[in-house]
Amino acid sequence: MAAIVFGVGVTCALHVGKLPVAIPVLREALEVSLVQAGFLLSLVQLAGMTLGLAIGLMADRWGPRRVMLVGLLLLALGSALGAVAPGTDVLLVSRVVEGMGFLLAVLPAPGLLRQRVLHAPTLSRALGWWGAYMPLGTALALLFGAALMEVVGWRGAWALLALLSLFAAVVLARCVSPDGRTDGSGDNPRVANWGPRLKRTLASPGPWCVALAFFLYSGQWLAVVGFLPTIYAQAGYGTAVVGALSALAAGINMVGNIGAGRLMAQGVRPGVLLASGFCAMGLGSVITFTAVGYPVWQYVAVLVFSGVGGLIPGTLFGLAVTLAPGEDTVSTTVGWMQQFSALGQFIGPPLVAWVATQTGGWQSTWWVTGASSLLGLLLASRLQAASRQRP
Repeated sequence: MAAIVFGVGVTCALHVGKLPVAIPVLREALEVSLVQAGFLLSLVQLAGMTLGLAIGLMADRWGPRRVMLVGLLLLALGSALGAVAPGTDVLLVSRVVEGMGFLLAVLPAPGLLRQRVLHAPTLSRALGWWGAYMPLGTALALLFGAALMEVVGWRGAWALLALLSLFAAVVLARCVSPDGRTDGSGDNPRVANWGPRLKRTLASPGPWCVALAFFLYSGQWLAVVGFLPTIYAQAGYGTAVVGALSALAAGINMVGNIGAGRLMAQGVRPGVLLASGFCAMGLGSVITFTAVGYPVWQYVAVLVFSGVGGLIPGTLFGLAVTLAPGEDTVSTTVGWMQQFSALGQFIGPPLVAWVATQTGGWQSTWWVTGASSLLGLLLASRLQAASRQRP
């Protein structure tokens, strides 16, 4: 079951990862500006930025599997709309629709795993794998996206991903047993008392800390990895090389995610994992954006940035389940975290693009990622203290 949930996540992540390799094509075909490209990258997170908490409450009430199925259908609809978009405006709208579907499909997954995986160390490993859904999906899109678009065009790629989302919905519906009875009656405590559950979640420091930490991680990761194909294309690298380098940079993030789950299952303190990840991201981003003329060192820095930085989401997904005020608030807590994660991904790419535009290059954008990493280090100690207080 955990493998199916992970596969659903990878399918959803492909819709995020398809944009970076398509940006050069879209800039030529639809005359998309660099800032518009930044919003195309980040608009998929608009729903999460505004509705993450509400959808978390919905998933806790109606059941995670049911909400995930609705999300996959909406994701397919948004991708199909993008495939027929006549211009940038409709394409931007389609990304908003995709964002809503993406949120509905991925946000309830940790809660579903919490319900169905009862062995604690196995759950930690499963959540570590779940944290890798985004880098794997992004890496696959970066690796094969350019070649696919050369064959079927960007519109064809959008249409194929719509079909893939429909297929994922069918697999989830057939292979994962339905949620328990959620008819809205008072007999089921999970579906009642939205207000008290919301109050308990927001009154707890744990959900706030994991949410802010994910905000600081997600914005800089998508900004660096999302614009990596554009940076290398501007430097004169060929399409195949750009795709391969970008795919490895995104995919290596899996190592940190999966490693975090295993290390937490073995008793390594989450604060240590978070501090290591934020230190690596801060140092890696500074070298990436300042070592102009040293492409090998820049790329090694990107690999460190993404690979060791992957410890952060893998750790935070585990902490979100642990630090939720109760089992009936797991999806609500993840929703709050997802809301801040989406806010970071919404702000990060346009902010980095704006700094690059204002300064005439990427060399001054390191301060955005560096500041995020420094603040993340401060949060790591708070999260370590909060995790100690849990039984």
